[in-house]
Amino acid sequence: QEKSSRLSAALFGEDCEISHDQLYELLKYAALGKFHNAPPPSWCRIYHPSHLAGVVVIVLHGMSQLHFYKFYLQFKRLRKTFRHRFSLPPSADFLAGLYGEGANPKPQNTARGLTSASSECVPKSSDLQHDPIILKYGEKKRGLTSYTLTLEEQKKNYYPIKGFPACKGYVYTECDQQRTDSSPLFGLDCEMCLTAKGNEVTRVSLVDAQGQCLLNELVKPESTVVNYRTRFSGITKKMLHPVKTRLSDIQTRLKKMLPRDAVLVGHSLNADLQALEMIHPSVIDTSLLFARNEGRRFKLKFLAKAVLGKEIQCEQKLGHDPAEDARAALELAQFFIEQGPAKVAELNLEMLLTTEKLAEVSQNKAALQPQRCRVQKQLNEPPHLPKPCFLDCLQVTGQKPLLLGRQELDSSGLCQSNLSTSNKQILQRALEDVPLSTFSIVQFSLGPEYIASHLLAGLCEKVRSKLTDMLTIYAGPFEENFCLKSVRKEFGTCGPIQSLTVVTETYQPYVCIQYEVLEAAQLAVENLNGAEVAGSCIKVQRPVTAALLDCDILIKELELDVENEGVIYVAGLKKSLTEMDLQEEFSQLKDLETLFLPKDLQSGKHRNCCFLKFQKPQSAVDALEVINGWTVKGRKVRSRNALASGHLWRWIWQMNHSSGKQGGADTREKMEQLSDTEQDLRKKVKQLDHHIKKLYRTLQKNTLCVVLFPGVN
Repeated sequence: QEKSSRLSAALFGEDCEISHDQLYELLKYAALGKFHNAPPPSWCRIYHPSHLAGVVVIVLHGMSQLHFYKFYLQFKRLRKTFRHRFSLPPSADFLAGLYGEGANPKPQNTARGLTSASSECVPKSSDLQHDPIILKYGEKKRGLTSYTLTLEEQKKNYYPIKGFPACKGYVYTECDQQRTDSSPLFGLDCEMCLTAKGNEVTRVSLVDAQGQCLLNELVKPESTVVNYRTRFSGITKKMLHPVKTRLSDIQTRLKKMLPRDAVLVGHSLNADLQALEMIHPSVIDTSLLFARNEGRRFKLKFLAKAVLGKEIQCEQKLGHDPAEDARAALELAQFFIEQGPAKVAELNLEMLLTTEKLAEVSQNKAALQPQRCRVQKQLNEPPHLPKPCFLDCLQVTGQKPLLLGRQELDSSGLCQSNLSTSNKQILQRALEDVPLSTFSIVQFSLGPEYIASHLLAGLCEKVRSKLTDMLTIYAGPFEENFCLKSVRKEFGTCGPIQSLTVVTETYQPYVCIQYEVLEAAQLAVENLNGAEVAGSCIKVQRPVTAALLDCDILIKELELDVENEGVIYVAGLKKSLTEMDLQEEFSQLKDLETLFLPKDLQSGKHRNCCFLKFQKPQSAVDALEVINGWTVKGRKVRSRNALASGHLWRWIWQMNHSSGKQGGADTREKMEQLSDTEQDLRKKVKQLDHHIKKLYRTLQKNTLCVVLFPGVN
């Protein structure tokens, strides 16, 4: 049987947001990996990549996830064809980088220029003002205390914090003495293996400010090792067999070794401290110190080479050396403190990284010049090279990319604007040319009249209003002195409640309940309508509004959405249950693939519901029959087919917690003005959905196809 390429991305629930780098990773690997050994993406897997026939990126200019869910029913073919769905953070640079907008260099010249480290173009001081390092720290030199993470930064980056419930049982280093710019620095790094418990430490290294190794110890995990991760950790079963040292021994030794004013330095040190189950109040994280835009981070290996001129994590070695990594992170922090932000920014690390990547693509093995020694002699002459784009990389490898729509490539390889072309003309050209190209970008557009800010504000308010109505149910009538606590308890078994209010305008009291997830509201309508609650036989219904006239159709389509295939929703759980507790509870269910336990994205607290994803849709159907009526840790649970298990779950939460939730007179006026435009927009969306269907049908088998909704920003 012929093998076929397919994409597997095991992201679920709140993990359905990917960075621009991750999407870039996927596209680059799919387009170049087969010929030029581009690294595979870290967040997903392409099966049988050698069978990939090509890559097609369809861009819907002016459209965002707001349009996708507002016109969900109109995007009939799109949502049924594409199995994976992800959010991208807003950015003006991603598409520009893909197209090469701005500088318009000829790809041939760009590629030749990048093979040597030219220092003719020195970054101007005005350019440095926008460097993320300068924006974060300013230009002046500071002492080390200016670069330690604040408590808020530690929380944001998941550092273990003293007093947090999640850190119960963690060991505190008790280094409480006031830090000064003379406080001692210590480099820390750990290697981990995967055990039945999760990530557990198998090796720990600590180095002092002079680079002397104070601790380099193997550690025996408490749980059974599932994967030694030898390629990265360097740890083997044979190495750990005679080891007697346990995590508690290491914790005790580290507490004794660290002075009361010690500052720990590491690269993504939060992972090391979590694995060590230790809390330390003062840290410098080099992955955050060398700041980049949009939350991206430089790898330690790159920084060591570009800044220090040191090769670490060499492929010839078996796994990483934690002492080497700890020393590299420490020296990077020392370099940053000694030289100051302005000198670090002048290194132009972003450009160096781009140069290195393009050099790999063109198989140019010229090493990056060590920067530390050059900084001492020529601090004002760092290399500054033209920034290559993805299309340049393709042309370097001899592939001619196809670019159709708002930007097109002319005969000389320049990227030119072409705003007059209609969507129909673009489709006709795409149907002819895309099947002949290995990498294509096809751009359709809504048109400027549909992306005005007042129209988008009106659309946004309409979607938010409809979602709120779908999450809301009315229940009653109740007796005059009914027990509100009983009502909350009964309706809480359907899922997390956002608000509950008593309606007193009616002859007998009713309650209005707004849930946090769609499944909870639907369960309440299906299971509690006609039930006896708080001594009354009640009716449960959603609000009757024009926007909800198609609610039943929408619910049915969401159930059938490919993203919800094989996924069920379970409610009525204790909030104290962890994912590990639930994994154990549901372990007997056949073909259970993964479990997602939603939490409040602000407080981090778990909700009383979860989603279960099964390998086969039939296994999910069978599980529903088994689970309904189950008792989990003393509580009876309810379940149904999922409606918003993946990307939509996070998006609903964001819509409900975004600013401007209550629409004023101005917003209502915008919504009223939207009526005629919305009809035109609905037709436009149907046409675009049809265009995508026609184009998709012409693609060769084993083509990776990505549809982007970039929004107006």
